[in-house]
Amino acid sequence: MDSLSLTVETDLSRIDALQWDALAGDQPFLRHAFLRALHETGCATPETGWAPHYLALWRDETLAAAAPLYLKSHSRGEYVFDYAWADAFQRHGLRYYPKLLSAIPFTPVTGPRLLARTDEDRDTLVRGLVAFAEQIQVSSLHLLFPADADMRALREAGFMIRESVQFHWTNPGYADFDAFLAAMSHDKRKKIRQDRKKVAAAGLSYRWLRGVEIGEAELGFFYECYCRTYFSHGNPPYLSRDFFQRAHREQAEAFVLILAERDGRPVAAALNLAGGDALYGRYWGATEYVPGLHFETCYMQAIAYCIAHGIARFEGGAQGEHKMARGLLPTPTWSAHWVAHPGFADAIRTFLDEETAAVADYLDELEAHTPFKRPAEG
Repeated sequence: MDSLSLTVETDLSRIDALQWDALAGDQPFLRHAFLRALHETGCATPETGWAPHYLALWRDETLAAAAPLYLKSHSRGEYVFDYAWADAFQRHGLRYYPKLLSAIPFTPVTGPRLLARTDEDRDTLVRGLVAFAEQIQVSSLHLLFPADADMRALREAGFMIRESVQFHWTNPGYADFDAFLAAMSHDKRKKIRQDRKKVAAAGLSYRWLRGVEIGEAELGFFYECYCRTYFSHGNPPYLSRDFFQRAHREQAEAFVLILAERDGRPVAAALNLAGGDALYGRYWGATEYVPGLHFETCYMQAIAYCIAHGIARFEGGAQGEHKMARGLLPTPTWSAHWVAHPGFADAIRTFLDEETAAVADYLDELEAHTPFKRPAEG
């Protein structure tokens, strides 16, 4: 019989990259190189509140399943908000941090969190996660933005499921950007065209760069824009210049940079990552304000890129009802939660039941305001 064992790895380099990537699939954020870049450039480390504790299931010496896992000393950079839960623990004299978190740091993108080829290995991995949480006596264990393939194992293991909403665009096979606009309702199509005219009137045009087409100068300009966005909201950026340089060097083909330029001089940039059948909108910024620039750079140009390259889906990041007017539709996302304290687990379960009903009503309301033509419209 095969020999199974579970280990906890605080250094991802101890897990073979080829074996890890064979389980991770084609999403760029789960690749061994991307995660190591986060750790080894100092962005996701114990010092920043992200202490890696990767759970690995081994069949003899072969990696059978794994989970990206962090011991967290805060809740920043997660995009699923549990500050009220942490506050409730504190008010009752209980410790909420550290907690265990299975997620991609600073990345609200759905993807596998239980990396496994078989349901049996996935189930073993979930049991191992709970056993580890109990062993180190943390308050809770959270899996953020898990894939559909993870959900059965999580539900059967007793995790509480939380629903939230993002806005994604899907490509039914548009021949070109005009075909996409033709599918929109009249008022939304008119608004998009008006915004695009404002950007063009400001003298801006666009370049799409992918992979090695992105040079040091373009990546440096993007990073300047990225920092401006964070500082404009009163926060330091999560990610360093070294991270972007290393991640681009090690998985260049995943990088899609959209540049807005005037007379050859860059004015704004949006960095997307591509993988499988999807383009993921992640980071943006600009050196000046132009009406409509954000929507054109982050959404319209990304959609145009997907249409031109036959990409099936564009995920525009966390939150944002305003994205619907640009053709991104509400899409449910999930998180899964295990809480050690029975009383707090019951209270959170009641809260989630009520929140789930509210999210369902919210989705119904959003779907009633589709930006696309209804069947009766011409």
